[in-house]
Amino acid sequence: MKAVWKDIVIAESDDTELVEGNHYFPEASLKREYVTFSNHRTICPWKGQASYYSLLVDGELNSDAVWYYPDPKPGAEAVRGRVAFWKGVKVHA
Repeated sequence: MKAVWKDIVIAESDDTELVEGNHYFPEASLKREYVTFSNHRTICPWKGQASYYSLLVDGELNSDAVWYYPDPKPGAEAVRGRVAFWKGVKVHA
């Protein structure tokens, strides 16, 4: 699977976990040169608190486009150490 934004591959892996229709990529597959800080947080009732990264490609910022669960709840261990995408990031095989 590939996660692509602005024709740039942000992450690529054959090892994704599909949870609620979202592919969670291993965090190590994330191309860090396109990742920047975000202090955004949200809460999922069954997965726990999500943290976010923003993307920066060719000078364009995509705020909070990547999320992850640094300490998921017990029923959501499959997403530990993984990241998922939204906000225009296309995920496909």
